[in-house]
Amino acid sequence: MTTTATAPETTSPAEVDAVVARAAAASAPWRASTVAERVRALGAVADRLDAHVDELVALAGAETHLAEARLRGELRRTTFQLRLFGEVLEEGSWLDARIDHADGDWPMGAPRPDLRRQLEPIGPVLVFAASNFPFAFSVAGGDSASALAAGNAVVVKAHPGHPDLSARTAALVREALSSVGAPDGLFDAVYGTDAGVQALRAPEIQAASFTGSIAGGRALFDIAASREQPIPFYGELGSVNPAFVTRTAADERAGEIAEGFLASVMGSAGQLCTKPGVLLVPSGSNLERLLASATLPTPTPLLNPAIADGFRASVAARADHSGVDILAGSTAGSQDPHPVLLTTTATALRDDPEALITEMFGPAALIASYQDEAELVSVAALLDGQLTATVIGSEGDAVAGDLVATLATKAGRVLWNQWPTGVSVTWAQQHGGPYPATTSVGTTSVGTAAITRFLRPVTYQNLPDALLPDALKDANPLGVPRRVDGRLVTVS
Repeated sequence: MTTTATAPETTSPAEVDAVVARAAAASAPWRASTVAERVRALGAVADRLDAHVDELVALAGAETHLAEARLRGELRRTTFQLRLFGEVLEEGSWLDARIDHADGDWPMGAPRPDLRRQLEPIGPVLVFAASNFPFAFSVAGGDSASALAAGNAVVVKAHPGHPDLSARTAALVREALSSVGAPDGLFDAVYGTDAGVQALRAPEIQAASFTGSIAGGRALFDIAASREQPIPFYGELGSVNPAFVTRTAADERAGEIAEGFLASVMGSAGQLCTKPGVLLVPSGSNLERLLASATLPTPTPLLNPAIADGFRASVAARADHSGVDILAGSTAGSQDPHPVLLTTTATALRDDPEALITEMFGPAALIASYQDEAELVSVAALLDGQLTATVIGSEGDAVAGDLVATLATKAGRVLWNQWPTGVSVTWAQQHGGPYPATTSVGTTSVGTAAITRFLRPVTYQNLPDALLPDALKDANPLGVPRRVDGRLVTVS
């Protein structure tokens, strides 16, 4: 593939086959690589990206219209998560090593054999890059970092919204991996919709990840499931990220809530997958009045024309609904879409949730007023799967317990008195939820647990110690935490 900053419009079928074949050939040596070798490779990629920050940010700004400060922060997050996965590898619990020694008196009525289980690389991974995070969820983003850390080769399907940035980033990643002796073909990129579908269907690919729209993600999910050998498809699709404000909270801190909500909705022109798209507020509250009088940002370009068109269509569909009015801003047409707040009622949400509780990807949100706090729980019960759900309240609120319990069945992350934009890369983060938020409810695409998506369990029965992986040998040469005969054994 090219090592310049100019990307091809599409990768030819022959080259897609070649890229996938090289990834498959690289899998065996990378699977056998040591923790130290993987840590060094991840660090080399992070260092190479950091060394080219000015060049990469300039390319990203030209192609995405995102602000320089936002892009610099996102690239810093990207290199941080690459290094964090190095820490994950060294800590060792990601292997989930388990040892059951042979037991002739095992209570199930038959002797227990010697069983030893760990997680191992799944095989070459296809990553579909996102449009709204040109670094953190793109070529060298979290999916690529976790797949490489897990011991897998990676093929990235670059997003058409920032092709030149993708080409340059991919070149830098390849250079960094080569500099530490990683196998040729371990990482590469393909371009174009057809190329992505071809790679997804390739029998060598053993898992895929995606961040984008419900329609696009579902189509790819169906392809992954219909292959002769179906493979895991980890899609992050769509989310409304509803937020619920109790009456006590609205009475006590309306100004603070309005300010925080507007910053969360309008940041990055509303093009964040965790943007709160529906806000429930007490009818007649000062919070409702503050939002109605809010001064919204001036129109700015969105990521690309397709996203701008989709935003206009989604706002128009909500605004044309009989139960919806404009609260603040405008739906007037211009080259750049206008930020807008729409208003409705909790009753209207309950009557027509499919039409009203839907994503508007851009600088817009729907404010729904309620009369009784019991309506908060009834609306929460109607939700589809969400990435996040937020409660703005006080600990003494009678509705809080039932509301949080209901939202925990609907969302991957439930927040209390904080806004959902800004997804910290940590050990305890969960970025995923029931469908359609994601296609795999038991996984996360952010945080250290993301590595488990690209691993699969293998049990070794009655093998001699010399043939076992290091994590399962009696001497535990890696020094990793293990569950031995049912007891967790940590290493100081």
